[in-house]
Amino acid sequence: AAVEACVLHGLKRRAAGFLRSNKIAALFMKVGKSFPLAEELCKKVQDLEQLIENARNQAQGVPESVRKVPKLPNLSPQAIKHLWIRTALFEKVLDKIVHYLVENSSKYYEKEALLMDPVDGPILASLLVGPCALEYTKMKTADHFWTDPSADELVQRHRIHSSHCRQDSPTKRPALCIQKRHSSGSMDDRPSLSARDYVESLHQNSRATLLYGKNNVLVQPRDDMEAIPGYLSLHQAADIMALKWTPNQLMNGSVGDLD
Repeated sequence: AAVEACVLHGLKRRAAGFLRSNKIAALFMKVGKSFPLAEELCKKVQDLEQLIENARNQAQGVPESVRKVPKLPNLSPQAIKHLWIRTALFEKVLDKIVHYLVENSSKYYEKEALLMDPVDGPILASLLVGPCALEYTKMKTADHFWTDPSADELVQRHRIHSSHCRQDSPTKRPALCIQKRHSSGSMDDRPSLSARDYVESLHQNSRATLLYGKNNVLVQPRDDMEAIPGYLSLHQAADIMALKWTPNQLMNGSVGDLD
């Protein structure tokens, strides 16, 4: 909704069409005439809109007991309202389309528009590079306020994403370095800076404040086991404090010998 408001700010009337109720759709279709990425996006969104419309027509007048569930993503009214921006984000072209609008702003916008501003316009396009680099593969579950994915799942997701990362993106993050430790306690076999930053990010989220973090904290699971180094962090949530610890072996990718 915020991106859509920015993109529509100061839009020329003829750029969106006089009678179009969906101005963002009209703008993207106009951009698509001279920008192939936008043209491809328009086709995808129009196909999705047709599926949604067909599902609505089939559901009308059909008793709920025999109503078939359409094979569509579970879209909320808010998601359908911003379907064009949402699809552009999921297809990883939203940043490129906004960048195109900034570069050709005089064609589409009045001079007081946000995208005409020589500072604010490029900043908006740059801010969208990050969200467009993400893989939106898993939505929040009903109990997402109380559960976090395991460290192993987060590492696996990162490996999957890094192996399919777009090669033409100059701003993509470096892949997580997978190193196996051959000795313990040595300062030379620490993970690289990018990997260490990634490890620490596994312990931070929007629901809790990170109060303290320390690496190489030794934990002895059982009396007959050797102490294992790991990353320890203390978090403050709404009404509780939580202590987390993750073994270094897991973060370095050598999970085969980790019990």
